[in-house]
Amino acid sequence: MKTFLIIIYSLFQLNFYSLNENFGSLEMWKDLTFPKIKRHSTYQITEDKTLKAETNNSASGIIYKESFNVYDKQNLEFKWRAENVFEKGDSSKKSGDDYPIRVYVIFEYNEKKASFSKKLKYKAAKTLYGEYPPDSTLNYIWSNKEKMIGSIVSSPYAEEAKLITLQAGKSKLKSWHIEKRNIISDYKKAFGKEPPKIASIAIMSDSDNTKESATSYVDWIKVY
Repeated sequence: MKTFLIIIYSLFQLNFYSLNENFGSLEMWKDLTFPKIKRHSTYQITEDKTLKAETNNSASGIIYKESFNVYDKQNLEFKWRAENVFEKGDSSKKSGDDYPIRVYVIFEYNEKKASFSKKLKYKAAKTLYGEYPPDSTLNYIWSNKEKMIGSIVSSPYAEEAKLITLQAGKSKLKSWHIEKRNIISDYKKAFGKEPPKIASIAIMSDSDNTKESATSYVDWIKVY
């Protein structure tokens, strides 16, 4: 997870935008890969202009090239669909921390507003990796357990990453769902405080822990 956070940070661009992506192409997205994971998930645009994500014992994502101010643009909406979920999925364990599809909101670290202990922790990370990791992330996930819908839990890899289950189980598969979220409200519920100002968006499909496979789609995504 630490490596993941460092890679995400290195892809940040401090250009502010209103994201309205209909996936006519992937021109505005960069690959998000991890040094220790050799098998990557794939992302491609279908004939009907949706993003198709496929994972097979793999992990990688895509991240939008630009960032935004969450206090100016705090609404996130997207339309997604999953074809299957993972039988071994379990958000409480590292071995089950995989999802057929998830949408990230990634918040930039601000040294001036960090606590003393966090400054020490992030300074050590910068010394090791050459960059500060993100301050925190919200992970909107499609889980395999319906009882988890609406839950907010910490990633088994890092307290700075909160998992918010929006869809789960087999009854919702193979149909489109539109999600409407307020980023600031979700952040307050997840972390108990106001979010950092600057953020970016990523999409990921991963199965490197469960060793399973899945196909998912995102029709559109917007921040405003």
